[in-house]
Amino acid sequence: MASWNSFPLEVTYEVLGWSAFLCWSISFYPQVILNFRRKSVVGLNFDFVVLNLTKHTSYLIYNASLYFSAYIQNQYFEKYGYGQMIPVAANDVAFSAHAVLLTAIMLLQIAIYERGGQKVSKISIGIVSVVWLGAIVCFFVALPTRSWLWLVNIFNSIQVFMTVIKYIPQAIMNFLRKSTDGFSIGNILLDFSGGMANYAQMVVQSIDQDSWVNFYGNIGKLLLSLVSMFFDVIFIIQHYVLYRGARKAYKSVTSPDNEDGDRERLVKSSDQPLPEDV
Repeated sequence: MASWNSFPLEVTYEVLGWSAFLCWSISFYPQVILNFRRKSVVGLNFDFVVLNLTKHTSYLIYNASLYFSAYIQNQYFEKYGYGQMIPVAANDVAFSAHAVLLTAIMLLQIAIYERGGQKVSKISIGIVSVVWLGAIVCFFVALPTRSWLWLVNIFNSIQVFMTVIKYIPQAIMNFLRKSTDGFSIGNILLDFSGGMANYAQMVVQSIDQDSWVNFYGNIGKLLLSLVSMFFDVIFIIQHYVLYRGARKAYKSVTSPDNEDGDRERLVKSSDQPLPEDV
């Protein structure tokens, strides 16, 4: 296994990696907090969350397997050369585990909060079912020859595929509603920052090793950054340019039906009441 040639580049690599971890991990909280405060998930596309859970679970399987398994690492070296570095860092594993947990919390919020008639589409349910069925088939294909690197690369491909399609339902929903209400832009800004740091981390490793193997050796990590940033730009344009005038201004008022006078509900800036907890 290769070692670092430059200590400053090694430090830069670690800083960028954990910066990506922080940005991507924190990016989940604005949406979770927004849902909690509103006691509503109206405006959050459920397909986005369901597809996201499959995406992050697949990515966790890939990252954890390649990072912790010496057997899979050896298969990687046999394929790409023993002079190469493993393209998965500790921050990749930490991010994936955290992402699975927070996405599961969002699913719980969808189950218990006001949904406004929204539901998971049959298309998304079908996609997730086919993906996991395919993963099970691939497991049994890899089992006889113990082709575990091939199998974890399948999971990496799954996360790329899910990354490409998971943003589409939310983007379409924003377009149809002509609004980004209920969808946290803080999530998107942090996601974009994380993508930039993640890509820069790969560049630093390539410069130090004078090799671009880590790019095609972990094409999933590369595409994760590029695809995420592409859709983030779309959401940023929707929020700050296209539908800026459609965003509702909310303020808190005291509900008259509360004995203590301290119950709050959201109303439009016009002082016209919204449905309870929306």
